[in-house]
Amino acid sequence: MTASETLAAAIARFVAGLTLDSLPPDVVEKARVCLLNGYGIALGGHGTPYAPVARTAALALHGEHSGGVTMLGDGRRTSVPGAALAGSPLFHGRAQEDTCGAAHIGAVLIPLLTALVEAGDGPVERLLPALVAGYEAGGLLENAFSPLTTPAGLRASPLYGTLAAAAGAAYLLGLPEERIAAALANAASFTGGILQSFDDGTDEWRYQVGVAAVNGLTAARLAAAGSVSAPRAFEGRTGFVRAFTRTGCDPVELAARLGRDWSIHRVTFKPYPVCAFNQTPVTAALALRGEVAGRAIRSVTVRMNPFETGYAGMDSKGPFASISGTLMSIPFCIALTLLRGVPTMETMTRYDDGAVNTLVERVDLVPEEGVRRLCCAIEVVLEDGTALTRRQDMTTDDFSLPWEAVSALVRRIGDETGVPADAYDRIERFARALPDAAIGDVLGAFGRLPDHPHQASVFLVKGVGNG
Repeated sequence: MTASETLAAAIARFVAGLTLDSLPPDVVEKARVCLLNGYGIALGGHGTPYAPVARTAALALHGEHSGGVTMLGDGRRTSVPGAALAGSPLFHGRAQEDTCGAAHIGAVLIPLLTALVEAGDGPVERLLPALVAGYEAGGLLENAFSPLTTPAGLRASPLYGTLAAAAGAAYLLGLPEERIAAALANAASFTGGILQSFDDGTDEWRYQVGVAAVNGLTAARLAAAGSVSAPRAFEGRTGFVRAFTRTGCDPVELAARLGRDWSIHRVTFKPYPVCAFNQTPVTAALALRGEVAGRAIRSVTVRMNPFETGYAGMDSKGPFASISGTLMSIPFCIALTLLRGVPTMETMTRYDDGAVNTLVERVDLVPEEGVRRLCCAIEVVLEDGTALTRRQDMTTDDFSLPWEAVSALVRRIGDETGVPADAYDRIERFARALPDAAIGDVLGAFGRLPDHPHQASVFLVKGVGNG
């Protein structure tokens, strides 16, 4: 980065220079696994109620078009932004989507890029580098600033996901470097999103990812149309960084991370349908469960990093009336796991489980700076005075699952939710075959869902093969 270059221009130069051949093999492999996880989790989320709400809104806003793109899991067709708005909540429905730091970038990017490819607005050959472009642009800013924006009540997924969507869409659309910079600047102006829905146990967060995708696409489309956009949208006196963090930034230092500290390597996957910050506590509670089984519990003390314990909804003890509340609550997830085992969508929605609710009240959450993020220490004191302890030290490496583990994870969820095995065969074939893949494999996989209105039909996609 030169002294006169802005951060938006530096990111744009990096994004414009990405090619599948120039990307490190481990980055390409991680992108394939992110696709597999994204599509696989979305297939397993077909029974959740959020995508139908988003589809109704998308059709009201954009209409149904016979020549449009597919709303995944539904089969009806609408515009690209309509499909993105409708699709993201399907990827977000189980709360088991991928996580890049504090942001769920895959749930923003993958439905949007899929819709663009189906529409013929970008070749499937550019899908993998477009996905990487999104993770790197959004992940760069998330890594640098989410420790400041999240405690302020701003949700990372829409805040940084909008930037990711703009970068990914601009790359897939084939915009030149200068127009990619404009798309990023536009996205910096269009982004946002708050955390209050986690405190209140409501559903806005399910739809934030779709809105972020649409806003990012809008940013890219405006740039393509010739928008005049702020060069210093990020580092300027009233730009993104100062507006959202009340601090400044070093554009040169940030730009130096691109292509060196790959954000996609920080992407993790969730074994359980709970918040990313609850994956480690659940893992620790499962390890203690065998010693606790059948014995009365007097108290539970949980020590975690203040960034995690201070996140909206994490310290809630209820009463709970929605899974948006239970999946966030550390006390609930630990109490449920100690008493009922591995959390499932079914057990997470049993709000009247008296034993679990009683134990929730006995769980004390202690913020402790000495406990790293993604780690926890649990002490269970039994009624007879016996103290059982578990220190669970984990890193992103523990949740950065390889292809085989992700395949097993999404297929296990499919078994639980009635998704035919051949749906997973199709998404695996697609992700593995890229760049020589057919988007019809993805559409066909979602067409196999048990509650899909067009399950028995053959997907005939204009301009693409059926795979």
